[in-house]
Amino acid sequence: MELPLVVGVDGSESSLLAVDWAVDEAARHGLPLRLIHASLWERYEGTQPALGTDRPAGTDMAQHIIASGVERAQLRNPEVKVSGDVLHDDAVSVLLRTGPEAFALVTGARGRGEVAGLLLGSVSLAVAARAVCPVIVVRGAVPNRQGSFDRVVAGVSDSAGGVSAVRFAVREAEKRGCALTAVRAWRTPAQEPVDRVVIADDDPRLGEERASAGLDDALREATRELPAVDIHRRPVEGPAHRVLLRASAEADLVVVGARRQRGQPGLQLGRVAHALLHRSDCPVAVVPESA
Repeated sequence: MELPLVVGVDGSESSLLAVDWAVDEAARHGLPLRLIHASLWERYEGTQPALGTDRPAGTDMAQHIIASGVERAQLRNPEVKVSGDVLHDDAVSVLLRTGPEAFALVTGARGRGEVAGLLLGSVSLAVAARAVCPVIVVRGAVPNRQGSFDRVVAGVSDSAGGVSAVRFAVREAEKRGCALTAVRAWRTPAQEPVDRVVIADDDPRLGEERASAGLDDALREATRELPAVDIHRRPVEGPAHRVLLRASAEADLVVVGARRQRGQPGLQLGRVAHALLHRSDCPVAVVPESA
């Protein structure tokens, strides 16, 4: 049985854009689409959803939100199998509990109760930092969300466990029929943190060579599985979060890994993923990696 693509829907404009994006993604992968509304959203938010003029009050609102979302998805692509559920819990708990049974979780960048000007909603951040499955936050400009650039960008880290994100990115490029740009940032000795031991003969050119070798190692297994994907390897000098933010301007999706340690409470999200979730010009996929 194929795992569904799951979307958190709260009736905000941001979540409706996430529904649109997720319909197209489900069609690409041949997956069913499941929309979820956490009814306790209603308890904490006083704003109205962006679902039209006939807005029921009280307990009927949750059903109205999910029914409207399902209808929107079906109108966008009638061939995608769509279902919807209202679950009585807070949004973060609902989505995290659904993660083990999802191909990926999709959220909008901001909920309807978020403060104006906030770069990323608290629900999206918490889910991306704790889920056991990939989490895609739909954000960025219209051309990027609509796939106008025919490019997926993968941030390739120096972590030994950073294989899952690369695999996810390669598969996304294959399903979209587009190129994959695999980016690995490197820094000269002068740019390294002060606690790093700098070797006397550490030629700046060696940084780029190491980054290139790291790209080859990370991509070797993924390209073996999907050899037809057009992959561009790009070792780029500079801090990883800035390098990937620049790359997101001309990408349809940027994919990064996030290390997960079992039994460790709290948010598990590195600086690079955190920066992209807040400021990327395109949708961001955060893929959990084993520590």
